[in-house]
Amino acid sequence: MIPLNYNLRNLAVRKSTTASTALGLALVVFVFASALMLSNGLEKSLAKAGREDIAIVLRTGSETELSSSLTKSQMDLVVASREIARSQSGEPEAIGETVIVARMERVDGSGLSNVSIRGVPDNVLHFRPEVKITAGRAPQPGTNEVIIGGALRGRLKGLELGQIFELKKNRPMNVVGVFSAEGSALESEIWAGVQFIGAAFGREGSVSSVRVKLISPGKFEAFKASVSNDPRLEIEVLTEPVYYEQQGANTSIMLKSLGLIIAVLVSMGATIGAMITMYSTISSRQREIGTLRAVGFSRASILSAFLIESTALALVGGAIGALAALPMGFVQFSTVNFTTQSEITFKLQPSPSILITSILFGAFMGLLGGFLPAVRAAWMQPIEALRD
Repeated sequence: MIPLNYNLRNLAVRKSTTASTALGLALVVFVFASALMLSNGLEKSLAKAGREDIAIVLRTGSETELSSSLTKSQMDLVVASREIARSQSGEPEAIGETVIVARMERVDGSGLSNVSIRGVPDNVLHFRPEVKITAGRAPQPGTNEVIIGGALRGRLKGLELGQIFELKKNRPMNVVGVFSAEGSALESEIWAGVQFIGAAFGREGSVSSVRVKLISPGKFEAFKASVSNDPRLEIEVLTEPVYYEQQGANTSIMLKSLGLIIAVLVSMGATIGAMITMYSTISSRQREIGTLRAVGFSRASILSAFLIESTALALVGGAIGALAALPMGFVQFSTVNFTTQSEITFKLQPSPSILITSILFGAFMGLLGGFLPAVRAAWMQPIEALRD
């Protein structure tokens, strides 16, 4: 077996060739890692919006809150369940919300964007303790005041603290606060009073969904059974994490597929480039290869030596590309959620598994690109190689 330091020394001696090939592979790994971070960012953003102890109730057959509608009497039946947590005053920990989508103009003039507007009750900040007012104040009940998620601030016309926008004609909305929600998808929403939204869109006496805080996550099945078996209710019950996972599934698949297609196309070029580099290296090292064969090294040793070189080169390139992709975690990205048809803004999310997967992807490209040149080197005849 040819010593490992022999392979590493060869890479070090050919600095320019090694650097150019490694950087080409690094670019591919950078694209591949960024695509995975993009999909992971969307999934994390939606996952943070859901809590295990929160159940969401929708009308049967509704995939989203946007298409769901529950009456006030149905909500009263739902919140009567014994599995729901109670406040100190004995009231059930539950809220009814109305969700609509409005088209608003982007500040940069690049067109219109669909934005989710959520009608929320007065106690929403108590029900969602993860939501914090970061600027301004909470809206006054029964008014046209709204708060906006931090991801929307300044991106659309009228969505800045102190500004006014029209929800509908002659329905001005006053932005009095900005909120954060631990980086979740809720930060891409506008929140207004549920009664105000209901009156503006003719949905008085109904809500899109009912959210309830369970005594514990383990009470979900019991709660689901108790309300689903009520013949007066035609509803679907999900935990918040499951609901948000379903909401983002189509968009996540699209982003991941698009990113992978781009990465595969770029990787084909990088693999061919690595192959050409290895063929060129072998041509310039024929005497060296002939000497190795002449002193007794087997074809398998030659083959493994060149595969080790190409794989080591790819690992270096992969590590550079993966590290270069880490700052992408600060990049904010906006896309349309294909299920809700509203825009969602989130940050790319790196993770150890993504970095490891990306580096291994780079190593695979190096192995693939170096295989045929390594076979050619292994099957060189010693006499012919030494004669050249």
